Amino acid sequence: MSENTLESMENQLELFIENIRQIGIIVSDFQPQGQAVLNQKIQTLISDLQKIDKYRGKIEGISIPLAVCTDYIDQGRNPQLYTKDCIEKALYKNEETKGKIDMYRKFKANLLVELQNNFPNEINTYRSLEKFYNTKQE
Repeated sequence: MSENTLESMENQLELFIENIRQIGIIVSDFQPQGQAVLNQKIQTLISDLQKIDKYRGKIEGISIPLAVCTDYIDQGRNPQLYTKDCIEKALYKNEETKGKIDMYRKFKANLLVELQNNFPNEINTYRSLEKFYNTKQE
């Protein structure tokens, strides 16, 4: 599949979307004298769908997340924002996870200090075993 094929399909989809937008305007303020224009737009819509259908065999293997259709296109949002939103969500989750990891590290350090104060012999045994297992895994 070439870049040219995707670009051609994208252009065809943009024409299709523009035609639908124009049909929506005509229908929302319908006047009987606009019937001929509406009929012509519907014929163009059918023609555009046939052109888009021709690309079907050329773009197999491309999957579009369902959320792009349901959360973006159906709600009138720009589908190109999907990737941006996914990256922002991933960055947020990454920061949240990093914060949890840092919190657990601090907790472990504080716990070891408190355990050392209360159970010095056991902690020394724990640390020697921990060193043994860490050198064994390397």
